[in-house]
Formats: sequence, C-alpha cells, structure tokens
Amino acid sequence: MKNEHITFHRGKVSRNDRFSVLGQKGVAVWMTGLSASGKSTIAVETEKILIGMGKAVYRIDGDNLRHGLNSDLGFSEKDRFENIRRAAEVCALFVDAGLIVLASFISPLASMRSLAREKTGDSFIEVYVKADVETCCKRDPKGLYKKARAGEIPDFTGVTAPYEVPPSPDLVLDTERYSIEDCARILADKILQFSALK
Repeated sequence: MKNEHITFHRGKVSRNDRFSVLGQKGVAVWMTGLSASGKSTIAVETEKILIGMGKAVYRIDGDNLRHGLNSDLGFSEKDRFENIRRAAEVCALFVDAGLIVLASFISPLASMRSLAREKTGDSFIEVYVKADVETCCKRDPKGLYKKARAGEIPDFTGVTAPYEVPPSPDLVLDTERYSIEDCARILADKILQFSALK
C-alpha cells in the first residue's frame, strides 16, 4: 500500500531529452524462456555487439538480481511475481534513462510478462528464447533439471511448474535451430531498429 504522504518528484529533463543526449531510445528487451534455453548467453553476446557499436546498454539477469535486490525472495508463485515486479521497475527506470536493457528472466506465466510490459509500455520488446524441455535438460549447465527431476528442487519451471509459451512475442529466437551468435545478431538488429531516434 502506498503512503499518502509520498509525492512523486518531477524534474526538468524529459525522457526525450535523455534519449537525445544518448542518440537512442530507451528500450526494455524482455527475454523469456526455460532455464538453459539460452537467454543469458544471448544477452551477453548481444550486449557485447551493441557496446561495440557505441550503444548504451545494460544487462539485467534473473540470477544476478537474486544475489542482491531480490535475495529475500524464494520461488513460490507469489515470490516469482514479486521478483518480476521489482525487475520490471528497475527496467522501467533504465529505459527512462535512455538505456537499452537486456532483461533475462524465465517469467513463466503470461501474466508476469504482461506486468513487465505494463511498466515500460511501448518501450518493450518481448523475446521468446525457444528450446523445449528435453533440449534444455540435455544442456543443463547448472544441473538444475537433474535435481528437479530427482525431487530436490520444488516448483521448477518445465518440470514441476508450468511455462506458458508466449502466443505472440515480438521476436522468437530458436536456439535449437540457430547458434548463439546468430541469435545475438538477429536480436541486435531488432534492437537497433526499435531504439533508433526518428
């Protein structure tokens, strides 16, 4: 519940002023998909490409946020929603500052992704990083699927908790068909079009 004594303090610099200084529009690139689908790896490569082009970019990773800002949250549905809410608020601030934000979050439910989109409005690109459960199990770089199937990790997306595939994402990156490098180039091109000042 919001405190009635708190007032939002507006400045004298607009979002467009900040965009003009950076020579780009701020944009939240929300990457959703199963664990081990390739979200974080693609984000790392895309960040490198865009920084190399002189773009102002910041990468926000779900696991990284759970080391700090979201370290108090677990993996219940309630905590997952709060995890996404906080991440989306951070993304919205970065977008307002004019940055390209690469956000990698499983965000398994459509309602979670709708919440994230709501925070940034028309500055949001939903990217579905596609790989089926069996492919992700074979990759399993952290050994999480093995533990989940052994009953050691409850509420694990794709095994004991659902993942709702986005019905109409802005971009699909199929990591079963394309390399990480190819996916990163495709994503970078999409971002450059979306973040270009008119």
